[in-house]
Amino acid sequence: MSERFGARLARAVAEKGPLCAGIDPHPGLLQAWGLPADASGLEKFALTAAETIAPEVAVIKPQSAFFEAYGPPGVAVLAKTMKVCREAGALVLLDVKRGDIGSTMAAYTAAFLPAGAELEADAITVSPYLGFGSLAPAIDVAQAQGKGLIVLARTSNPEAQGLQNALLPNGKTVAQDIVDTAAAYNTGVGPLGDIGVVVGATIAPGELDLSKLNGPILAPGFGAQGATVADLRGLFGPGLPGVLPASSRDVLKHGPDPEALRAAVRRTRDSLGPLEKGQ
Repeated sequence: MSERFGARLARAVAEKGPLCAGIDPHPGLLQAWGLPADASGLEKFALTAAETIAPEVAVIKPQSAFFEAYGPPGVAVLAKTMKVCREAGALVLLDVKRGDIGSTMAAYTAAFLPAGAELEADAITVSPYLGFGSLAPAIDVAQAQGKGLIVLARTSNPEAQGLQNALLPNGKTVAQDIVDTAAAYNTGVGPLGDIGVVVGATIAPGELDLSKLNGPILAPGFGAQGATVADLRGLFGPGLPGVLPASSRDVLKHGPDPEALRAAVRRTRDSLGPLEKGQ
């Protein structure tokens, strides 16, 4: 069996800090970089970002949708981008938000998690909203092959609140139930479990109890969506391991010059410091 994802992540964060840098080839960013909104522009954008940013951070998060929008050529660019990032030493968290049942979930899993897959990632985002049990095919493969899953729990978009904070018969919110179910897979695993959750950095402090998760927490909303380092510390508090603040457009807007892009990611990375110590 391969080394567990949680162990690899803990080591990478100890070496390079907790920043999760996104590669989101949004059409507006391609335009700002002076690139055409086609597969050639996509490739120039994504590979420049990957080659510049990946050596600087623990985790890179490509947003699959912005590559898929260009059809097969875009997916080919995504595969190349992920390969460049992994060869540079970054863990690749592919943001695909897949979620289905049975053989369909198994097929999604086969696309992204097994060793040697064309789009092999170190971890992927998944949706539990067909029931957490529907993720079983992905969990099985992740545990067998040293990969990770980041499960949508309490996301940063305003329209999510009504569903994710709805109360279940057990008295928990939907989001809290997802966190607690993920935590059960991480019990007793050190230094960090392999099943994480998405918790937006812009939600209200106290909404969720994350103290028993023992897994990664992907925190979108940092930077462009308004969350600051102080907000992160207020929400997650000191002593909570595995928090990965995610920033993409706030960094990528400094391209296409590689030196400006590198300086921006270093500033963002260094501004976070050791979040788990509350410093």
